[in-house]
Amino acid sequence: MIRKFVAAALLTTASPFPAFAQDVAPADTDADTGEETIIVTAARTVLPPNALPLTIDIIGKDALDQQIAISGSVTDAVATLTPSFSPTRQKLSGAGETLRGRSPLYAINGIPQSTPLRDGSRDGFTIDGFFVDRVELIFGSNALQGVGGTGGIVNQVTVGAPKADGISGRALVQGTADNDFSKAGMGGKLAGLVQYRAGRFDATVGAAYEIRGVFSDAKGRPIGLNLTQGETQDSKTLSLFGRFGYEVSDTMRLDLIASRFELKGDGDYVAIAGSRTLGIPTSAVRGTPPGESAQNRTESVALSLTDTDLGGGNFVSQIFFNRSRDTFGGEVATQATFQDPALAPVGTLFDQSQNRSRKLGAKFSYERGLPGFEDLTLTIGFDALVDRTEQALIATGRVWVPPSDFRSLAPFGQANLKLFDGKLRLAGGLRWENIQIKIDDFHTLASTTFVACSATITTNCGPATYGGVNVAGGKPKFDDVLINGGVIVEPWDGIRAYASYAEGFTVPDVGRITRALNRTGIDIDNFLDISPIVSNNREIGFEVKRGPLDASAAYFWSSSDKGQLLIARPDRVFDVQRLRVEIQGLELNLGVQTPIDGLKLNIGYAHLDGRFDSDAVPDSKVDSDLDGANISPDRLNLAASYASGPFSARLQTQVYFQRRFDGKARAADDANPLHPLKLADNDFGGYTLTDASMRYQAGIGGISLSVQNLFNKHYIDYSSDTRLPNDQLSYFAGRGRSFTLGWDSRF
Repeated sequence: MIRKFVAAALLTTASPFPAFAQDVAPADTDADTGEETIIVTAARTVLPPNALPLTIDIIGKDALDQQIAISGSVTDAVATLTPSFSPTRQKLSGAGETLRGRSPLYAINGIPQSTPLRDGSRDGFTIDGFFVDRVELIFGSNALQGVGGTGGIVNQVTVGAPKADGISGRALVQGTADNDFSKAGMGGKLAGLVQYRAGRFDATVGAAYEIRGVFSDAKGRPIGLNLTQGETQDSKTLSLFGRFGYEVSDTMRLDLIASRFELKGDGDYVAIAGSRTLGIPTSAVRGTPPGESAQNRTESVALSLTDTDLGGGNFVSQIFFNRSRDTFGGEVATQATFQDPALAPVGTLFDQSQNRSRKLGAKFSYERGLPGFEDLTLTIGFDALVDRTEQALIATGRVWVPPSDFRSLAPFGQANLKLFDGKLRLAGGLRWENIQIKIDDFHTLASTTFVACSATITTNCGPATYGGVNVAGGKPKFDDVLINGGVIVEPWDGIRAYASYAEGFTVPDVGRITRALNRTGIDIDNFLDISPIVSNNREIGFEVKRGPLDASAAYFWSSSDKGQLLIARPDRVFDVQRLRVEIQGLELNLGVQTPIDGLKLNIGYAHLDGRFDSDAVPDSKVDSDLDGANISPDRLNLAASYASGPFSARLQTQVYFQRRFDGKARAADDANPLHPLKLADNDFGGYTLTDASMRYQAGIGGISLSVQNLFNKHYIDYSSDTRLPNDQLSYFAGRGRSFTLGWDSRF
């Protein structure tokens, strides 16, 4: 059966709330063509994606479940299947993981999981993949997407409402083992979902519980733990989900969706330093780390009202509440950042931090063809988001990042004009972003730590006063009119080309910036470093989707005058620097249905080139490569999948090519023997990984076997290989061969 993707509700990153058109009809059938229509909630329009100058990808339920069984999470699934996505760190934190060289926005049914003012990088772990029906990706930033997600959107659409009256559901049982089938490496998962429908009312409830054992590398050594940022290994996860809907009329629907996700580290192991010189990765042994183990908890409630035929148009509204609490672990009692001689002798004070965030949002949009000129489709809408975030030190009751309030108000309008019976389309729009950040007066920590050494700071690196100063709060405001526009040409069905320009908008990690202030006389109202990041994005693309061929090519380039870079300090804390950033890249994808019935071959490739202005006095000219904390390596994806009757299988390979980081910044630190951070030490050696999966649908349910890292390749993961070159506790190997055996059933 042919599937055509129809857009409904392009989510916004300031307050991305989907139209929930999939709630009304997740998969309808066209009465004229008999084709199955899939509603894509990652587009704020009822027009099909081929009418939009955007690159959109959909990971369906079967493909998603298959990848989660291999790698264990939605984030890993997206990263594996998307060549321009960074390889994941296989940790709880996604810091440094990018899409097209910029941070993506993770959303659940359009609800943003990130915290704009203090990015805890836990937004990829806020719901169990068992409750996700599909993942929708929009590549690159766009004015419609509001604040955040300059690299794109990763929208996780949860299970839809049941279609038939009565009770239905599904269940899942999984077991995971490492290559040696060690007791410590064993894990398991139980999940269940029950759905009920009676007339216009429906309800869905479910729960998923997972235990993860210790991960091992290809040599059988336990993989080291990042006790501060958090781990998915040696942990327990409980995820709850509920959905309740009522069809007010044939076209109007009311939905209430709630979810709760909590992942806790067991705290059974401590890290052992490795040796980069000897090629020995960080490992772990049984022990009790200090303080609370790293963990995160996210709770979300959303109420939506949609009407697909309100005055001849499509009306969408949603309000939501979301709160999260991310606890970062503690490793040593001598961490300089947290020392305060007023509380304890320097070198003896232990502390750990916790991000606390809550957000309230609303979104409204209305779309219809212009009466009397239906070829012109118009959309108007308004988005609002209020977020309050702080980072506390929970062992001593101090505040590291002061309570910060974020408010975004954004009216917008879009237009799409169809010409020559759809062979040519013109699209464009405006979004007026109004941002206010409120921070009260605060006092920074009184500890002694380090000034960050980086491309712009190559001298006087080392111990210095960090904090202990008063900072005047304020209410800085920013507003900007962001434009987007594009041209789409589709001379024949299934063959199209497009070109687009869009302005993206987000805010830097204000928390990292404010907590690092170390001089007096700063007034937040006039502090340039918290001004927004505006990125200009340009893209040209070509697609062919005809018969057995599914091919696409996209070339993109973007720039931001005050971009955001993560810069490592010698004490393993990352600060933010604001510099000009330019990124360009090429994405190629080809899928072919072979003459062998059921056999499909896929190939994907991404090349990224990112540069920044490294001058001590910035001149807005980029001269140095972005490092591994800010851009992903070039990659080639190869896959063969086969399906025949009850049997299906997939073999996939990811080739991560080596990368050298060149430019003025490298020359500067190579010439400075006292510079502790050497870009030469951050060069990436590359590696190749292969995974396999097979499934058989038996009478008692589906039986599956998945293997990650099939050939048991030993490698150092990309993040470890390209960041923190002097840190022996952050030199992590990737997972060796692991097995997952699963059973699933629907009723």
